[in-house]
Amino acid sequence: MARHKGRGFNSAAWLDKAKSSSKQELEQEVYKHLTGEEYGPYEMVYFKLYESQLPTVERALLVAARMVGSERSRGYCLELVCADFLAGRTEESTPEEILMLIQHLVKLLPAEYQTRLAGQEQEEELERAARC
Repeated sequence: MARHKGRGFNSAAWLDKAKSSSKQELEQEVYKHLTGEEYGPYEMVYFKLYESQLPTVERALLVAARMVGSERSRGYCLELVCADFLAGRTEESTPEEILMLIQHLVKLLPAEYQTRLAGQEQEEELERAARC
């Protein structure tokens, strides 16, 4: 913090806080001073991603960060992605709801990919018709 504040840093006040506070209390004070936000308890969460999944996850986090218009933590952005997903989904999703979601996702694709997907659907319909 001293480098951040330069000459305006009050080292005596922080030294006094450090002497009279526990390590966790001091961490909370520093966090509040630097971010302006209250410190909240947190839990580190680890999970494995395959290389093929990483671009999708990174992109989702980037879009979430752009939505909030600031450089929020990746944890905050992941929470936004999850909340958005849960907002329209329940464990009892019907096939119609799933189809609606797929259609929505297809609309997010660039036109070239939408055309390719439509072409694949037509080919599959022709193959099914030929089998009958």
